[in-house]
Amino acid sequence: MVYTKKSPALFIIGLIMLAIWYLADSGMIAPYLEHLAAGKKYKYASELTSIPLYFGIISVVIGAWQWFGAHKEGNWDYYSSTVAGGMFILLIAMLVRWFIAPEVAVISMSMGKVGDTGKYIHKLLGLNYVVIGILTGIVIVNVFKVPDWAKNGVRLSRLGLKTGVILLGTLYSAAELKNLGGLSIVMIGFFVLGSVGMVLWIGARRHIPNSMGGVLSAGMGVCGVSATVAAAPVVQAKSVEIAYTIGTILLWGVGCMFVFPIIGNLLGMSYVQFGAWAGTGILNSAQVAGAALAYQPDGIETLKVAEIFNITRVLVLPIIVIWLAVWYVKREESVTETVNVGRVIFEKFPVFVLGFILLFALSTTGMFAPANHYKGKYFGNTAESGFKESKLLKFEDKAVLSGEFDKIQRQDRKDAVNRLVENGKIMSIEDDTAIRGLVNAKILSKDANKILKGAHKAVRHTAKKIKAFRDWITWLFAFGLVGLGMQITVRAMKQAGGQPAVIGGIVGFTKAALSLVVVMLLISETI
Repeated sequence: MVYTKKSPALFIIGLIMLAIWYLADSGMIAPYLEHLAAGKKYKYASELTSIPLYFGIISVVIGAWQWFGAHKEGNWDYYSSTVAGGMFILLIAMLVRWFIAPEVAVISMSMGKVGDTGKYIHKLLGLNYVVIGILTGIVIVNVFKVPDWAKNGVRLSRLGLKTGVILLGTLYSAAELKNLGGLSIVMIGFFVLGSVGMVLWIGARRHIPNSMGGVLSAGMGVCGVSATVAAAPVVQAKSVEIAYTIGTILLWGVGCMFVFPIIGNLLGMSYVQFGAWAGTGILNSAQVAGAALAYQPDGIETLKVAEIFNITRVLVLPIIVIWLAVWYVKREESVTETVNVGRVIFEKFPVFVLGFILLFALSTTGMFAPANHYKGKYFGNTAESGFKESKLLKFEDKAVLSGEFDKIQRQDRKDAVNRLVENGKIMSIEDDTAIRGLVNAKILSKDANKILKGAHKAVRHTAKKIKAFRDWITWLFAFGLVGLGMQITVRAMKQAGGQPAVIGGIVGFTKAALSLVVVMLLISETI
């Protein structure tokens, strides 16, 4: 079978990308970009004048070959067939990130803030490039259908998401994991084991087959589709039962991706709180990432926390597979086939988790950033230390912070802000950590947080490699989530069926609600 379609689609996509680059680089759309910036500096200027140029050239060259060249069966044919779909997704992600989402924000701000919330409707509903990208993908696949020439490339989007998770390992320090690692293990252990047990208990009382209950418990309790695939052999699940489970996960997870950010905004959750909640309460890795980025589209603090909890959950998978194997054998007298549990775990364990762990280990050695990267560079007050007097807080900045001092509850944060006001700058890594936590907690006003962010940037530096990884991660997730939307069909969600959907809904809601309570009560730290 020849997979590469003789179509002008990829060539045309390349021309569109090059047109975007030319219009931006020549300044022809500068007035429109100023409109999108809404009185601020347009954030994506550097991206507009680089990314569409590189990918546009690639698309035009390969697109011309796909359109006019001869194609034969083989590995090259298969891999080249994914390029058109991949560039199709990337073009949509570009348009959404650079133009559509900013336009939605402009329209939203023109309508004013919503009641007593103090938020514009696009902020309240999380209508940023992440959510709009997913919605665009859903509309395309359900209304217009994915073109044949793009189908192989759409499947490539999952690779983008998993690669993004792997690269996140480069952004963690041992100190960050120390702050969240223990808590994530306790929370995940409780909610994973509790969810699996709850599904099995309800399933037994609703008299669903043991194989159905086993595979559904893994999917709902651990990490969605990966856990479903891993557990299916040990409980001898039928194909239809696997389909029901995946449909239930999809149905619940899609709702969570859109609902969680709204609830988080209404409750004023900190980035760390929301990340912990998403990483615990949402099932699938892609859905966790989608919700985290929807909540904080212009930074990855939330995503980092969410993925720590998500990866901790995945690491529990071998324990759950062994538990289900023992449970199933005890309940099923008809079991005659012996299943090699160790082999199942080895073959089905998500490889991207191992990639994340490897890059984290390399990051810990200082491979991607200098050894003192996390210690700050300009804590001294003198010119010899490299700190510039122009970076000191202005009198009006000090006045803003002093006016909101009473809002701060934690003593370490009070002391840090007090020293910042007295000295005009952050004086130590401990103070920087406390102030960073205060910003992420979103306790102070927008103006105060802006001042604190500026003070942080004055004493910290970001290594070029770290910045590059952040940019790549953002785009990998933007790409992957648009593609994810193109795989969410109404038909697939209907596959949940009656009983699995009911049980999944009960367990999913219970886990989401209880984990929200725990997070709001216990989590206030930052990374």
